[in-house]
This record gives sequence, C-alpha cells and structure tokens, in this order.
Amino acid sequence: MATQTLTVDHEHHSSSDVDNASSPCVNPARRSGCPLHALCVPRGVGESTRSAWFAYGLLAYAAFLVTITYAIGFVGDWLVPKSIDTGTMGDFTAAILINVGLLALFAVQHTIMARPAFKKWWTTIIPEPIERSTFVLVASVILGATFALWRPIPTIVWTTDVAWLRIALHAVSLIGWSIVFTSSMMICHFDLFGLRQVWLALRQRPYTHTTFGERGFYRFVRHPLMTGFLIAFWATPTMTAGHLLFAGLCTVYILIGTRFEERDLVAALGDQYRHYQAAVPALVPHPFRRRPSTES
Repeated sequence: MATQTLTVDHEHHSSSDVDNASSPCVNPARRSGCPLHALCVPRGVGESTRSAWFAYGLLAYAAFLVTITYAIGFVGDWLVPKSIDTGTMGDFTAAILINVGLLALFAVQHTIMARPAFKKWWTTIIPEPIERSTFVLVASVILGATFALWRPIPTIVWTTDVAWLRIALHAVSLIGWSIVFTSSMMICHFDLFGLRQVWLALRQRPYTHTTFGERGFYRFVRHPLMTGFLIAFWATPTMTAGHLLFAGLCTVYILIGTRFEERDLVAALGDQYRHYQAAVPALVPHPFRRRPSTES
C-alpha cells in the first residue's frame, strides 16, 4: 500500500518493456540518456558491499513471500497454525486494543515510510539501493507480529452452513488474492518489492524510475491491488467480530492511504494523473463507463 519520485506510488509503475541488460522492468532514462531520472550507484562502492545489498534485498523479498502467503491462510483460516479466528481472546477490551494497535502500527509504518519526504531523509542514513527492501522487510516483520499476536474475537456476525455458498465465498476471497498478485505483475513487481533496486546496484547500473502507464486492471480501477485486498478480506462464509474488525480497519486504512498516494502522484505527475483520476474510478470499476486511455 504506497510510493517513489517520478512515479511516487509503487502501485503505478509500468512493466510493459524489458530492460534485458539490467532488470525485468523498463529503464526509460537509460534509453534516453536523461541524467535527471537516474540515481547513480555511488562511485567506490565495492563488490562485497553491493553483494551484501543484493543478499539483503533477497532476504526482504523472501520475508514478503512468507508473510503474504501466510496472510492468505490467516484471513481465510486455512492451513496455518494461527489464524484470524484461532487462539485465545482473553479480555474482550484488551483484545480490541491489541488488535487495533497492531493494525495501527502497520498503517503508520506504511504511511510514513512511503512518503517522499521521509524517503529523502531516510536515504541519508541508509544506502539508497536498499531503501525499498528495508520498507518491505519492516512491513513483513510487522505483519508477522500481527499474525502472532492477533487476538480472536469469536462472536459471529454472519455465517452460512450452505456448502456451495461457503465454497463460493472462499473462491471469491481467493480471487481477491489473485487480483493482488496479478496487479503487482501488471506494474513492476520487482521494483515494488525492492529487488530491481539491489539488482541494478549489484550490476553497477543507475536506478531509473519506471514510467506511469495503464494496462490490465489499471484501465478499470486506479488501485486494483487495494481492490483485491478488499475482496479477499470481506468475502468469507463466517464473519466473526475479530474478522470484521480486521476487514473494517483495513478498509479504513485503504481509503485513507490511497488519498495520500494520490496526493503524491498528482504532485509528481500533474495533469497526466489528474486526467487518469477523472477517467478511472479508484477502487470499484464502472463496467459501462466509457473512458479514454491516458497512456502516451
């Protein structure tokens, strides 16, 4: 959920082209030779340091894969030792406060670390090639803590015992997760999760921001990743109070977080993104709405 400098929001990178020499994503500034979009690897950085950055990026990406896979089981109550509805609730008020605190920590981390001003300051402390990987690793650790410390609140809000309906709702939730993963592939997945940055540094290639563009789901909604999360969180045959709290707070965060993202995108892209906002809905597609393409 969040960010960069030319394409401020990580959700809005292009992946239509392949830079065969350096990364799985288009490197437009390298083609054009424009120095304004290139953040060069500092001279004098040794191979061992660059290799360590790359290993760190791989570690962060592995942490992401583990936590996002566990998240599917956690939300759906499938095949994991600790899910959203298992464990001991303890005191009701304490359970609510702990759960709200865990999600608030994740929201604050995502909101602050995704902002351009924070990243500008943060990269005076850590090397720029590992900034994104650090974001991913911190988010993964917080998610892991959320899964481990989450308190179930088992009060039933709704449920169904109809077998086909339960299967259908589980299937809809999995469709939501598939939208999340597919959407990340429609942009620069490896840039989004920090691998492209450390790979370019390892190869001593300049980092360039990927271009803004519409493709796939991004032609129908501006934030398909978030749409996928909403579907995954809300589609369940048994909605407990704990699950409702999780889904509700995540929905509030998504609505607020996308506002921050779009503010940054408008600041970075100007009229190009304003036209996109006017033509494409944020989260819910309008199937009969005719819209022009804003892609150049």
